[in-house]
Amino acid sequence: MSEIPYKIYLEEGEMPKQWYNVRGDMKKKPAPLLNPGTGQPVTAAELSHVFCDELVSQELDDTSRFIDIPEEIRSFYRMYRPSPLVRAYCLEEKLKTPAHIYYKFEGNNTSGSHKLNSAIAQAYYAKKQGLKGVTTETGAGQWGTALSMACSYFDLDCQVYMVKVSYEQKPFRREVMRTYGATVTPSPSMETSIGRKINEEFPGTTGSLGCAISEAVEAATSQEGYRYVLGSVLSQVLLHQSVIGLETKAALDKYGIKADMIIGCAGGGSNLGGLIAPFAGEMLRGENKYEIIAVEPASCPSLTRGVYAYDFCDTGKVCPLAKMYTLGSGFIPSANHAGGLRYHGMSSIVSELYDQGLIKATSVEQTNVFEAAEMFARVEGILPAPESSHAIRVALDEALKCKETGEAKNIVFGLTGTGYFDMVAYQRYNDHEMNDFIPTDEQLQKSIAKLPKI
Repeated sequence: MSEIPYKIYLEEGEMPKQWYNVRGDMKKKPAPLLNPGTGQPVTAAELSHVFCDELVSQELDDTSRFIDIPEEIRSFYRMYRPSPLVRAYCLEEKLKTPAHIYYKFEGNNTSGSHKLNSAIAQAYYAKKQGLKGVTTETGAGQWGTALSMACSYFDLDCQVYMVKVSYEQKPFRREVMRTYGATVTPSPSMETSIGRKINEEFPGTTGSLGCAISEAVEAATSQEGYRYVLGSVLSQVLLHQSVIGLETKAALDKYGIKADMIIGCAGGGSNLGGLIAPFAGEMLRGENKYEIIAVEPASCPSLTRGVYAYDFCDTGKVCPLAKMYTLGSGFIPSANHAGGLRYHGMSSIVSELYDQGLIKATSVEQTNVFEAAEMFARVEGILPAPESSHAIRVALDEALKCKETGEAKNIVFGLTGTGYFDMVAYQRYNDHEMNDFIPTDEQLQKSIAKLPKI
C-alpha cells in the first residue's frame, strides 16, 4: 500500500458525475411528506408552488440510485472540488492515540462550508426554470452565504431570512451575503404575516430555523417568479451533498483504507446525510459494516431526545408535514453559537436510518465543543466552525478511547466549514462567558405535546 499523504486529493476527472440517492437502496423508505390539510402524501403539483420543478422531482424520487449532475454544476464544482481528505497526523501525535484520524474538509471555498454543493444546484435549476429569484432561511449564515454566491453566479435575486440571534452574533457573514447581492432580514421579522404572528406569540424571541423557514416560504409564494429553496433537511439537499461522501469513499479506496467509524455533526442532516450516504448504502446492501455517529447539540437534541413522528417543518405551520425525529415545530432552542444546528427536527432520511439502527446519535454541550475546537485549531491549523466542532469533539473522544484499548481504528469525520465569522463565539468561550443550556424534559414535552395528530 502506498504511503498515506497528509492530504488525499482526487484528480479532477475522479470527481463524481452523479449524485447518489441512498433512498434507492432503502427497503423501508422514509415516510412521504404529507399535505397538512388533507393528511395525504403531497403531490408534485402541490410542491411545485413552493419549489423548483426539477427539485420537486428529485425530492419525490425514492427509487433512482444515481442522478446525473448537470455539466453546468460540475463545471462550478471544479472551482473547489474535489475537496481534500486530510490525515490528521499532528492531532494523532498530540493525543498519543493509535487511531488514524481523517477529516473531509469542506471549508475551502469562499462560502466557507459544504453548503455550496447544494446552493449551486438549486440556483441552477431556478435559473433553468426562468425564475426571477429565490427565498431562503439561514441559521449561522453558511447556507445564506453559499446561496447568495450561487445566485450571483446565475444572476438571480436572493432574499435571505436569517435567524435573529445569528444575524446579531455574526454580522460579517451577513455582510458577505449582502456583498454578493442578497437581501438579509433578521427573523422573525415584521415584514411577513407569519413573522408578525411569531413575534406576538413569542415577544423578544431570538428566532429559530423553523421561524425563518416560515417567513421565507411566505415570501416566495407571495411573489411572482420566485420559489423557496432550503439548505438542509429535504431529501433533494442530501442528494446534492452526497458528493462529500462519494469523494470521501473514493479517496479512502485510493489508498486501501477501510473506515471503521464515520462521524458528522447533525442539525437538519445535510452534511451528515451527504457524508455517510455511500457508506450507509453499503450497509443497506449488506456489503460492509461501519459505525456511524450523528452528533447534535445538547441544547437542541432532536435525535437523542425527540420523538419519531409527523411534524411541521416550520414554526408557522405552512410547510408539509414530515416524519422525523422532532422536538416539535414550536420548540425555540437556546441562543447557542452553533446556529446551523438549531433546527427542531432531523432529515427524514437520517431519521429513518437512525430508526432502523444503522446510525447512532449522541449530544454534546457547547463548552466541551469549543474546547475541542480550540485544540483542533492549535494542532491542525484550521479554525473550525462551531457546527463542525461537534464532530471534532466526538472524534477526539473516540480517539482517546482507542488510546485506552490500543485499537488502531480508522476514524473519519466531516469538517463542514471554517469558523472565521464565528469569533464572537470563540471570544465568549475564551472569556469564560459561555454557558451550557440543556432543555428539561418538561420543556421538551411542552413542545412535543403540540405535535399534529397524524
